[in-house]
Amino acid sequence: MSDYQRISEQLDDVADAREEGRRKMDWAAQHMPILEHVRDEFTADRPFEGERIGMAMHVEAKTAMLVETLAEGGAEVAITGCNPLSTHDDVSAALDSHENITSYAKRGVDDEGYYAAIEAVIGHEPTITVDDGMDLVAAIHEDYPELIETIIGGAEETTTGVHRLRSMDDDGALEYPVFAVNDTPMKRLFDNVHGTGESSLASIAMTTNLSWAGKNVVVAGYGYCGKGVAKKAAGQNANVIVTEVEPRRALEAHMEGYEVMPMAEAAEVGDVFLTTTGNRDVIVDEHFEKMQDGVLLANAGHFDIEIDLEALAERSVDHYEARDGVDAYEMADGRRLNVIAQGRLVNLAAPVSLGHPVEVMDQSFGVQAACVRELVDNGDQYDPGVHDVPDELDTEIAEIKLEAEGVEFDSLTETQREYMDSWDQGT
Repeated sequence: MSDYQRISEQLDDVADAREEGRRKMDWAAQHMPILEHVRDEFTADRPFEGERIGMAMHVEAKTAMLVETLAEGGAEVAITGCNPLSTHDDVSAALDSHENITSYAKRGVDDEGYYAAIEAVIGHEPTITVDDGMDLVAAIHEDYPELIETIIGGAEETTTGVHRLRSMDDDGALEYPVFAVNDTPMKRLFDNVHGTGESSLASIAMTTNLSWAGKNVVVAGYGYCGKGVAKKAAGQNANVIVTEVEPRRALEAHMEGYEVMPMAEAAEVGDVFLTTTGNRDVIVDEHFEKMQDGVLLANAGHFDIEIDLEALAERSVDHYEARDGVDAYEMADGRRLNVIAQGRLVNLAAPVSLGHPVEVMDQSFGVQAACVRELVDNGDQYDPGVHDVPDELDTEIAEIKLEAEGVEFDSLTETQREYMDSWDQGT
């Protein structure tokens, strides 16, 4: 094959990838009325002219609609993935074809390639950061502190990232303002509960071709993500067991009717284990020793450290791919423990995963877009540190969604408002 033929085929492959990525994005766009509304405003007003937005997120069709919305508002956007297995290469190629967008995201990169892409994004010298997991913020503070002076602020998408940011803030190490998008109601009550619950269970079912009915499903953590997983699993006739370290959440799970027990006990009876904690070493060697043959192990938290895969590999006598997206670890006694998506985010990293439902992410990304606009408009009003999303922004996104859904709702009368705001009016 001549060099000319080889180059021509490569160009054809890229063009095909861009076309397929655009097809996915067009489908998502049809079901994202919030971003459509916001995009129309941004296109008309161009609020981000002159801004450079650096992003580290899951690069797939729904995220792509947020990226394009920001770019259509006048920003130069550079993006990479926040998980080596969650990128859709065709979507990344479609994004990169936009004149205001540079995408460095590529599926399946090793650690060196992952962090090289983050550095490439930082090389654009962003004035705003949008993160999912805080890796971008951390890299800027650790390796490129000279850029902080020109950064207006940032927004963080996920629970793990917000936890890390708050720890950083508590240590006095966070040097620009970041909105905790994860903690606002329009994200937490829908993305975390319905998004994580539905997409995690769907990804596991499609990857394994197994049913939930009658299985003992162990949900590690009963935060908003854990609540969603437990609720959706129970709705598919699974027997739900919750493990927790926080007594009030454990009590809440108990009062919701779920079995609550330590992981050491749950390990003996569980058929499926799904971690949702954002912490490390949730399922460890002592638990592997007790598990039944054929169990499924998956993570819906964030990083691939919730399940101790190193200990599992050391305990196993054989390790092989049982089916696409499922790694079987065979124990000396013949038991097989099956890990889905290499212990990474199961709803994004499994071969058939598509992430949260489109309508759910429309709400989260609507909040993200509103936060970026707030930083550009009023960034000088926010000191360095973690900030709650202003309630009026969250409410604005809810109102756009309700209008798009054709749902009407009541409002307070002036008398009611005065009563609610007073302390001296009796019954």
